[in-house]
Amino acid sequence: MKYFNRKSLEHYIISRLSLLSLPFPLLFVWWASSNELDTDLILFGVFLIILFLIIFNFSFKKRILASFDRATLHLEAINNEDYKQFAKPSFTQGKVIEFHQQLNKLSIHLQQQKSRYDQHAFLVYQLIEQLNTPMLVFNVKGQLSFANAAFYQLYNQPWQMFRHGSHELLGLEESANGWKFTESTKNRQWQIRQSVFEDSEDLHQLLVFVNIESALRASQLDAWQQIIRVLSHEIRNSLTPVSSLAESLLERLITSEQTNPQEHSQDQQKKNNERNKIALSLIADRCLHLQNFVERYASLSKTSQLNCQWLDIHQIVNRMTGLYQQINVESKIKTDKIWADAAFFEQVLINLFKNAVEADATKIELQVSSDQQFSEIRITDNGHGFGNIDNLFVPLYSTKPQGQGIGLSFCRNIIEQHHGTIELTNNKSVKNGGAGVSICILLPLG
Repeated sequence: MKYFNRKSLEHYIISRLSLLSLPFPLLFVWWASSNELDTDLILFGVFLIILFLIIFNFSFKKRILASFDRATLHLEAINNEDYKQFAKPSFTQGKVIEFHQQLNKLSIHLQQQKSRYDQHAFLVYQLIEQLNTPMLVFNVKGQLSFANAAFYQLYNQPWQMFRHGSHELLGLEESANGWKFTESTKNRQWQIRQSVFEDSEDLHQLLVFVNIESALRASQLDAWQQIIRVLSHEIRNSLTPVSSLAESLLERLITSEQTNPQEHSQDQQKKNNERNKIALSLIADRCLHLQNFVERYASLSKTSQLNCQWLDIHQIVNRMTGLYQQINVESKIKTDKIWADAAFFEQVLINLFKNAVEADATKIELQVSSDQQFSEIRITDNGHGFGNIDNLFVPLYSTKPQGQGIGLSFCRNIIEQHHGTIELTNNKSVKNGGAGVSICILLPLG
């Protein structure tokens, strides 16, 4: 009985067919014995009947199992996400055709789901591509599989240069507190946030890099702006009446001297009047200076209205060369146009060239190049460099005797409003003498 209780369909079919086939040779033996046929003939007949039954049984089993074999091929195609292959059923009616129809419906349903999923995944990757925050995707093997254009902010190169690169190659490491850079200076600027998502049945890691230095600068700038607004208000309110009064007193003295010269005949009186005029003139002059000072610092708290367009970099370089004829300007231009506001961008270059001249530079090298995402403007001089590079962009801070700490803060403010970056570093050595300074400006294209 154990043979007849097989759990597989194949054994079940064979066992049942064998049981049904058993009477046929027995009936033949009974019939042949009744007709007194020769023994050899009876054995030969039994052999033929058994051979026929074996062929019939296996043919019957193959016919039944063919439906399952075709369905298995269909399921394998589904498992391989090939939803366009449909198995042809062995029968055109009955349960078999119903089963194949259900498989076809399942393929169509899964294909529609995969299409929607692919569309969603495509939109996600497109969204990542459009964000200005650096975002990196690592596959299940820990290799870089995708990143957006903001990757340039981290490594100054397109992400495709690091495709399939490991975390170690990118200078990243995972700790108990999350991801961080192996270089400590970058950790002070960037905070890394991690997320995991599934794509094509594989888990991928998404690393989002948040520029905390930029956020801190924005907070500091907001604080400076509030201070500047308060100072501007108070200084203006105080300077305006003082300046007006000083000018009025000065006019009265001059008028008095012109109308009553006899009252000022004595030398001492004349000297006093002269001193009073000088004092009042100085008061008026310093009041005007302070008003201009306040106006200049108030510009740090304003958001500029940029009118970006494609600019001819050759024309800009020619204008800079004409403005600063006292210094040797060498240009290496590898691109014709950049995307920026003409007036503000030229003002940034004027401030940077002016700093080089004031640092006793005799040579400035200007390099302009671009790739698919950014234009790179690199300015190198051979001056004496910066004394305290950590405080370069702090408003109101300056190492120059007559400096007011506006120029570089203005430059960074304008470049960041272009969604770009600016970095300044002291050079270790420059061929033509002096330590010098290197300035790298990155501006997005369009």
